[in-house]
Amino acid sequence: MFFLFICFAMAAGCSKDTVTESYTFFKPVYKTKAEVKAAAKSGPAISVSNPGKLFIKGSYAFLSELDKGVHVIDFSNPAAPRSIAFITIPGCVDLAVRGNYLYADCYTDLVTMDISNPQAVVVKQFIEGVFPHRRYTNGFLADTSKVITSWIRIDTVVKRRMDQQPVFQNRSDMMRFANVQSAGVLNAAVVNGTGGSMARFALMGERLYTVSWNDLKVFNTANPALPAYVKTVNFPQGNIETIFPYKEKLFIGSQTGMFIYNAANPDQPTKLGQFTHARVCDPVIADDQFAFVTLRSNSICAGFLNQMDIVDISQLTSPKLVKSYPLREPAGLSKDGNLLLICDGKDGLKIFDATNVNSLVQLKQISGIETYDVIALNGLAITVAKDGLYFINYSQPANAGVVGKVSVIK
Repeated sequence: MFFLFICFAMAAGCSKDTVTESYTFFKPVYKTKAEVKAAAKSGPAISVSNPGKLFIKGSYAFLSELDKGVHVIDFSNPAAPRSIAFITIPGCVDLAVRGNYLYADCYTDLVTMDISNPQAVVVKQFIEGVFPHRRYTNGFLADTSKVITSWIRIDTVVKRRMDQQPVFQNRSDMMRFANVQSAGVLNAAVVNGTGGSMARFALMGERLYTVSWNDLKVFNTANPALPAYVKTVNFPQGNIETIFPYKEKLFIGSQTGMFIYNAANPDQPTKLGQFTHARVCDPVIADDQFAFVTLRSNSICAGFLNQMDIVDISQLTSPKLVKSYPLREPAGLSKDGNLLLICDGKDGLKIFDATNVNSLVQLKQISGIETYDVIALNGLAITVAKDGLYFINYSQPANAGVVGKVSVIK
């Protein structure tokens, strides 16, 4: 079975009655679920090629490599960060770290790994089928008895008469992609790590919360080595993208708004309020009084807005817009006291004084990098960018600058 990537060109052939079309295909490579589970293990560090979600625990960064696994990076010296291991997890996109345990999606399953020694991790448990809606681009659903572990690229050229339909139009066994993205010992204390604002996994106390397109799942991690599935909360509106935990509240970003859930009863999150906006991508963070929501247009989310909304959440049941700030293509963001750090795509990382939310003051712009997500920790901004993982010292915000980097190598 082959899958259409995109029609790159269409030009007149030798005859005015024919056209030539160029296509790129990706043929799936399948493995059984048993083979996929057996492949979940640690090994030597490898080069970062497609950086994704970020989680921080102590002086370790855990950076997902889309659909392949997790890089473990020691940044105890931010000026010289070191990739110390790569944990192979087929189908991994999201992750979280609690104590000495890594939780990650392995296609439709949740895998738990003991990462006391990142260079020799131990698989503790698989909870099978808890992410049944895990799907590939454009809704393609794989053979349920097997898993796609990679794609083989095939380029081809096809000629047809002008009066014929395109060769690959309306084929049920093909799909068109818009793009292809396709050892120290950690602290033994059971302490939750910190996730980025683009995360679909969030830890709060002894619970792991995960969101998919249209639901939220609750897992009990009181025994961190053996998390237990608790329940699923459905989101009728769908379009869910991110989750951010803060003081017994869950702030959930969707393509149409922000939703606030009360998790005072950790096993029974209940909706408190929502803030609605136009259809765009929407990560969110929050503090005691305000939520900060970046709105971004792209081919997936559609829309035309590129801005940050600051929302008053003093009344959680009726959040209200305070002010919007225009940006270029904002994505992930993080806050440290009164400092607000925003990933603004090709405009780099921007640092603002957010003491007065009605009048933000830009203190610094780190240009020349295309940023995606950031975690701000005590003067160090760990920043995921298109070309690598950056370590930016912002202890003096006006003089903030890059001190270290783990580069992407294609």
